[in-house]
Formats: sequence, structure tokens, C-alpha cells
Amino acid sequence: MGLVSVSGKAHATPDEMQEAVRKVIGTSQVRSGRVKLDLPPLIDNGNSVSLSVAVESPMTPADHVKAIHVFTEKNPLPNVVSVYLGPRAGRASIATRVRIADTQTVTAIAEMSDGSFWSGTMNVVVTLSACLEDGLI
Repeated sequence: MGLVSVSGKAHATPDEMQEAVRKVIGTSQVRSGRVKLDLPPLIDNGNSVSLSVAVESPMTPADHVKAIHVFTEKNPLPNVVSVYLGPRAGRASIATRVRIADTQTVTAIAEMSDGSFWSGTMNVVVTLSACLEDGLI
């Protein structure tokens, strides 16, 4: 049994991240605020990074968060995670662990029930990168 290397890029680009964001928001405008993105600003090892996102919302049927999306500009796939919520979620927050490929900007975007989009952004420095290996089958 052998390994086959699949040629491809190890990183997305900021332009590819913007294209991934456009696929989520369409032509809507994203406003800054209401979204609190929390992850360490200095990451020793990008293989398992704690990330949480909280969005200011009453989470009522008339006013709630429909989805939270997290994007990175240098991971192989810029859309890191998308979580879909409803008013019965109780609060608009998520917590997970992610891989961060390199020093970069991380952006969280909340899609609200009224069709608006809000964001929070954070710059992180990674000393030992993750997601660097080429695809192997």
C-alpha cells in the first residue's frame, strides 16, 4: 500500500476567504459589532485552538441568530465552521476547538433573523502552524 500525494495549496488566500464570505452573505452588508470572537491572540500550537463566539441577541422568535459562521484567511478551507441556531437555542453562543494554519485574521459572522449580518474579527499569531501538510490519500 502506498501514499499518493495530491497537489494543491496548503493555504487559502484572503481573497478566497472573501469569496467564502460572499457565498454566505450574498450582496448583504456586514456590520461590525454584536459578535464577540474569543480565541488566544498568541497560539503556541495551531493544531487545537479553543474558539468561542457569542452574539448579542434576545433569542426570541422575532429576533434571534440564525447562524454563526467562522472564517480564516490562511487555512486550507476558509469556512472553518458554520452553526445553525433558532430561538429555542436559548443563547447565541458556540464553543469548539479548531486548527489554525498560520498567523492570520479570524472572522466570525452572525446571520440574524431580520436578514442582517454582524461580525467580529481577531488577529492571531501562531508559532507552530497546523493544516500545513499536503493532502494525502
